[in-house]
Amino acid sequence: MTPAVANDCDLLVIGSGAAGLAAAVTAAHHGLRVIVAEKDAVLGGTTAWSGGWIWAPGNPVCARAGTRDTTEAAETYLRAVLGNHFDPPRVRAFLDFAPRMVAFFETHTALAFEPGSHIPDTYGHLPGAGTGGRSVIAAPYDGRGLGPLIALLRRPLRETSFWGLPIQAGADLRAFMTMTRDPRAALHVGRRMTRHLWDLARHGRAMQLRNGSALVARLIRSAADLGVEFRTASPALRLVEEGGRITGAVLGAGGAEVTIHTRRGVVLASGGFPHDGARRAAEFPDNAVHRTLAVPTATGDGLRMVEAVGGREGRGNSPGAWCPVSVVRWPDGREAPFPHIIERGKPGIIAVLPDGRRFCNEGLGYHDFVEALLRSTPPGRPPEAWLIATRAFQRRYGLGISRPFPVPLGPWLRRGYLKSGATPEALATACGIDPAGLGATLDAWNRDAARGEDPAFGRGTTPYMRLQGDAAHRPNPCVAPIDRPPYLAVRVVPGSFGTFAGVATDAAARVIGDDGPIPGLYAAGTDMASVMGGFYPAGGINLGPALTFGHIAGLAAAGLLEETP
Repeated sequence: MTPAVANDCDLLVIGSGAAGLAAAVTAAHHGLRVIVAEKDAVLGGTTAWSGGWIWAPGNPVCARAGTRDTTEAAETYLRAVLGNHFDPPRVRAFLDFAPRMVAFFETHTALAFEPGSHIPDTYGHLPGAGTGGRSVIAAPYDGRGLGPLIALLRRPLRETSFWGLPIQAGADLRAFMTMTRDPRAALHVGRRMTRHLWDLARHGRAMQLRNGSALVARLIRSAADLGVEFRTASPALRLVEEGGRITGAVLGAGGAEVTIHTRRGVVLASGGFPHDGARRAAEFPDNAVHRTLAVPTATGDGLRMVEAVGGREGRGNSPGAWCPVSVVRWPDGREAPFPHIIERGKPGIIAVLPDGRRFCNEGLGYHDFVEALLRSTPPGRPPEAWLIATRAFQRRYGLGISRPFPVPLGPWLRRGYLKSGATPEALATACGIDPAGLGATLDAWNRDAARGEDPAFGRGTTPYMRLQGDAAHRPNPCVAPIDRPPYLAVRVVPGSFGTFAGVATDAAARVIGDDGPIPGLYAAGTDMASVMGGFYPAGGINLGPALTFGHIAGLAAAGLLEETP
């Protein structure tokens, strides 16, 4: 290493996902000189690959759209979900500041939101559960608004986009799913794809940004407008401590070390530890088969630096934000996980273990699906399940990465991603499932599904489940027989969007050491131990707290918290 080079600013933010950019924009808006240091060559972290939904109960966007909600109801719901992991000061800080965060960004920055008025919380049977209006998403954004900064925006994942085009859950996704049955949907898709092909030819990438990509793009635009300095390919190596206070950090930069001196402190938002092999092996159950959807640069840098200065890790019910994934093997030999978010709740699909038995309500949240799989797998066996459906189901809804009609199905069968069988027994043999077990399961399922019922697990009994289903299917939008050959299956294993375990913080996003808060050190996003205590009470519970505690950290660094939350 060459000798250190001195730099200075008011606030150094390490990481450029939702949490880091929220802290940077908030602090810069209030007059601080801010540097954002990003380990990768591009900005956005895992946020840029996410669905982009933001859980923020009581937010003004949904209130204007007609939602009637209270902070007390959201707190009651979180108490019911989190149980002994409910942290009153941090939860109340989140519920207090989440609406303020949304109001701040839509009033003072380039970030605009759309309401999730019909998106219910996951556990509709619990007290305080919302039936809609607690979530928002960044409004679509034209990438041309970033100008040259578009080169710094992380591109969408190949696996979860359509030819590189982000598709937004809701009306946009429904149009792509029904374009062969609805002329208006076909027109919508035609317009989007025509523009996308033009953008690919002219810009070499998608410019119709949606989901997490739109959120990051709008935050980048806002940060740049406020004079925030971006330093990419600049991994944080260690923190600088003087007199018991964090006064900066040392970054790597092209083979050199650059010391950034700060007047107000450092915010850690480097993405958690989903790719830290040693820590994951110690904390993740059945880590050997686990596949994470987080960006490769999320290797636990923030937590390691915190531990080096006397901070500690905070944990909850689960160390990771789980989701079931299948492994996609591309013709070039590359392997990647695909998250099973959409099709599991549709009518005409079940999940079974290798013995052929169902083990959970497939239409519940993705986190719950993996927890049920882990509980149901015998000791010493790798956790795996098979999603079972028919070709007719796949042609209507898709199955994993295989898209619905008119996208060809054959390549995924030839590559072995999907297994096929003319009978349940043949399918079971192709998958390595017990044929008798699968046959008995399908017989029981089809008998009850003919009446729209699932007495074993109760598919379709809550608003969340019904939203995941098909409203056009009667009598139960989540239940239909699986009795029309050929039969298809895809193997799924435990995966994650990122980590829930992380740096222990207080309600003001300050990192906690043995003697209390470490002066000048904040953490947010997945570097921070999740305020949700290792549970998944609703969609958007990663980005909602990330933006909120990033905003709180920015306010705290600027000395503008009205009081310590």
